[in-house]
Amino acid sequence: MSATTSAEPGFATRRLGEIAATLPGATAVLRRHKLDFCCGGQATLGEVATLRGLSLDALEQELGEVAALARKATPPESTEELIGLIETRYHEAHRRELPELIRLARRVEAVHREHPATPAGLADLLETTLAELQDHMSKEEQVLFPLMRRGGHPMIAQPIGMMLAEHEDHGNYLRELERLTSDFTLPAEACSTWRALYAGGRKFADDLVEHIHTENNILFPRFTA
Repeated sequence: MSATTSAEPGFATRRLGEIAATLPGATAVLRRHKLDFCCGGQATLGEVATLRGLSLDALEQELGEVAALARKATPPESTEELIGLIETRYHEAHRRELPELIRLARRVEAVHREHPATPAGLADLLETTLAELQDHMSKEEQVLFPLMRRGGHPMIAQPIGMMLAEHEDHGNYLRELERLTSDFTLPAEACSTWRALYAGGRKFADDLVEHIHTENNILFPRFTA
């Protein structure tokens, strides 16, 4: 089928960020096809399908199946509640889980250094990611979120712009994480530590994508629209 044919006309012209924000379950479809709905959330589904050579009909059919089972997403109307959700659901989880992933990665790299599938360099990447995220989340918690909790500020676009740029960097770390782990593909003989590392790594990747999406496409537009 042609990538310009539309089985569900409403999806073709909708931005990826909006689809992710309003259709529960859509993020799993978009991530499965490696469609960037966070930093690349302003592109429409039709545009990305054409650029990537994907079947728009197939994508729309998958999203239509998700839509049939889902209701419209309702993020908290209160900005205070939405920020609180981000802080507890994502900030606390990253701070809690990344140090353990680093420990697991160091062990896997040391024990299985001769295995061709060993994710060499993963621990260093995770350490860099944690350091960058710590700095990023601190700036949000100490500067941006307090401004938002007070209803905004005439110059709020500047710190939001900085956070958006850093989200681009985080997206690059995520792509490198997926490259080093071959999309978290385990060798058949992988030990329990290796399996735990990839299970935790996949959760972190999913959380990071949802974290960036929630800020880029739901929270920030409340102050920049």
